Amino acid sequence: MSDQPITWDDRGLVPAIVQHHRTAEVLMMAWMDAEALSLTLSTGDVYFWSRSRRRLWKKGETSGNILRLVGIRVDCDRDTLVVRVGPAGPACHTGSRTCFEDIDGGDRPAPQGFADLEGLWQTIADRISSASATGSYTVRLAEGGPPATGRKLIEEASELSEAALLHQADRAGDRRVAEEAGDLVYHLLVLLAERGVSAREVIEELASRRRTP
Repeated sequence: MSDQPITWDDRGLVPAIVQHHRTAEVLMMAWMDAEALSLTLSTGDVYFWSRSRRRLWKKGETSGNILRLVGIRVDCDRDTLVVRVGPAGPACHTGSRTCFEDIDGGDRPAPQGFADLEGLWQTIADRISSASATGSYTVRLAEGGPPATGRKLIEEASELSEAALLHQADRAGDRRVAEEAGDLVYHLLVLLAERGVSAREVIEELASRRRTP
């Protein structure tokens, strides 16, 4: 956050929307006062102000389901916070991973964490565009152009296919498949960044193919 002051309400509070840093799922909403915000920033554990109990409280102080701070963003009016966290357990006091559900009462499956690919994409794009990153594997690969990135992509796709066959034969575990898939995704993103094709264009293309009722 910048050094500009937070716009507190007349009770000295500001709403804090808590978001999982990997999945981007909204987990809960609570209130912070100046002390809660200060403690959150200084300790790395998330604190709130309880309006019902009229006291400061550390999330997870009794359940153990603490929230570890990853980052805080503030909106343009500086009167609402988005607190990005790594949760140690369910965020809701009911035992659910999130306090939110569909308005008809239904619950959605847990997000898979694709939002975390944003960070990977940005790291790859930054390294390719930054002269200071000379010598990194990502840069060396991108410097080889499509012959290099394409060759690695084919290689990683082959290794993923082999891992899947071994998995089918009970000769490889889930982890092996995940590792090979991770290599494939990484090299795909490097190829896109080297060609100047944004990941957003790929997502938009996939969205255009989705049939909606």
